[in-house]
Amino acid sequence: MAKSTKPNVATTTPAKAVKTVAKEAKTVLKKAESVKPADKKTVVAKPVVKPVVKKTPDPDPIQKKSIVIKTEPLLDGGEVTIEKKLIAMYNLQQIDSQVDKIRIIRGELPLEVQDLEDEIAGLETRIENYLLENNALEKSITEKKFSIKDSQALIKKYEEQQMNVRNNREYDSLTKEIEIQSLEIQLSEKRIREFQLALDAKTEEINRFQAILADRKNDLEIKKNELDDIIAETEKEENDLIRNSEINRKYIEERLITAYTRIRKNARNGLAVVQIERDACGGCFNKIPPQHQLDIRMHKKIIVCEYCGRILVDDGIVNSVH
Repeated sequence: MAKSTKPNVATTTPAKAVKTVAKEAKTVLKKAESVKPADKKTVVAKPVVKPVVKKTPDPDPIQKKSIVIKTEPLLDGGEVTIEKKLIAMYNLQQIDSQVDKIRIIRGELPLEVQDLEDEIAGLETRIENYLLENNALEKSITEKKFSIKDSQALIKKYEEQQMNVRNNREYDSLTKEIEIQSLEIQLSEKRIREFQLALDAKTEEINRFQAILADRKNDLEIKKNELDDIIAETEKEENDLIRNSEINRKYIEERLITAYTRIRKNARNGLAVVQIERDACGGCFNKIPPQHQLDIRMHKKIIVCEYCGRILVDDGIVNSVH
């Protein structure tokens, strides 16, 4: 039987294909090697630049406290600690003390101005009353002068009638009338002298009080100018302090504000929150037991002095405010 011969297609073609693929792979590898350094160079030349973010330093305790206060945090739950409340209350005390000092500086001037205004009003009223009394005295003097003229006219009339009397009885009667009118004239002249003396005295008093009034008005003008200058200098500072005080009050719960206000009202120096100084209360200077001092430093609760009722804070709270 004769063997059939098939064309050997697969024997030659795969070998050529392999050589072709290998040759192409070498070509691609060479191209890749030639391109790779350029790519690396490009990557190195253009690095990815990340934006530099500057970290702001942490604020100091006062700034931290101010930031918290300005954002007006809620006072519910545990967001506001006892330590923050103590810081806010001590800061509030410092602000209110500064306001008190400003008001004390100008506090005497308004009182002096008020006293001068009251004194001026009293002097003006007194002078007005004296003027009314003088008018009444002058009116009385005028009336007495008219009375004297009337009496003189009657005397003249009676003297004329005496010339025509028919008997002694009429003459005696007219003589008595003349004597009476003469007495009336003497009495009116006496009253006029008394009224004139009183008028002169009142006039002298009026002049004296008018001089005093002019001096008081001058003093009042000077005091008002001083007060206006002080108010102009301290008004902005006082308004800023009052605004900061209101901000701190928002940071403290209502019951503490009520207690703080009550203590400040009862204290002579207006101190409701005081520092421990030499193991004693900074308000009444009574000794504080060591256990109380330890509790105050723990900042776990608000502790008041058992003698004066002021709220006590330690050096840590004071240093965080100053």
